[in-house]
Amino acid sequence: MTFLPKMPRALKIALPLALVAAATPMLAQMPEVPGKADKTRVVAGIYTADAGHSLVAWNVNHFGFNDYFGLFGDVTGTLEIDPANPAAAKVSVKIPVSNVLTASPGLTSHLLKPAADGKPADFFGAAPTDATFVSTDVVPAADGMSATINGNLTLNGVTKPVAIAATFAGAGNNPFTKASTLGFHGTAAIKRSDFNIKYGLPFVSDDVKLNITVAFEKK
Repeated sequence: MTFLPKMPRALKIALPLALVAAATPMLAQMPEVPGKADKTRVVAGIYTADAGHSLVAWNVNHFGFNDYFGLFGDVTGTLEIDPANPAAAKVSVKIPVSNVLTASPGLTSHLLKPAADGKPADFFGAAPTDATFVSTDVVPAADGMSATINGNLTLNGVTKPVAIAATFAGAGNNPFTKASTLGFHGTAAIKRSDFNIKYGLPFVSDDVKLNITVAFEKK
């Protein structure tokens, strides 16, 4: 059996320090992340949702055992905002339900399964209309970094009021498009039965949690 010689203690300490020293100049040359949670970076105007980087995730409880997750992407829409008057902000977005995504191809197919035998579709149906959310008012929080966005969600042909708890995530210039950009995270909760999606109740929960992340670019 061959044994490797032990590394001297001084070398054990010196080697990591040398590696850090060698990396420091490279780290100093790396560009800053363009977006920061700094309200002074927000530019007033009308913004368009960056569909490639805007998502709405949802989760439901399955049989009381665990939660299952799904996703809507390609979110489009507009945001009108003035940092001097955040309560006057307006947002309108469209969510293509037909692009719903899950980790299970079978479940995704079931979500989009057409109506049959004179009965309504179990979930969204084969050609669902886009969901929309249009704000009615914005209530900024005292911290200046979050707000409640009240509005109307239209899903499956039904419109109901929904409140989104939104948090400012960051603002700056997109390094590729050079456009002023800002982003938000949000959470909301709905009951799917309110939108006539009742399949599997109560084994699959009526309560649906929404986790939202949207980036907007100023055009």
